[in-house]
Amino acid sequence: QVQLVESGGGLVQAGGFLRLSCVASGRTFSGYALGWFRQAPGKERLFVAGISGSGLSTGYADSVKSRFTISRDNARNTVYLQMNSLKPDDTAVYYCAAREAYSGDYYAREESYGSWGQGTQVTVSS
Repeated sequence: QVQLVESGGGLVQAGGFLRLSCVASGRTFSGYALGWFRQAPGKERLFVAGISGSGLSTGYADSVKSRFTISRDNARNTVYLQMNSLKPDDTAVYYCAAREAYSGDYYAREESYGSWGQGTQVTVSS
């Protein structure tokens, strides 16, 4: 398994932006597919965005398409989530997740991932 540490959360007004980062331990970062999930209070954890090991394949939840962008820097063992045009509904704890990449695809199912970060809080005020 890989160790993941998220950062970049905070309080922002609606319409604002944040960039989340997730740094992974290990020497084979490019061999992992990565994902971002979020969990609002009292709700289940949901997929936000995913990226393949190479970074060539990405996918997004419908609720964040055109507003959020996932990217990765394999030289820095880091995956990012750029979040623009934030809405109060985006308020949640955001989690980074990783799994070994056996294909060139990203993964959208929570149960596909074996490693999780501790989460970072994002709060969007109206």
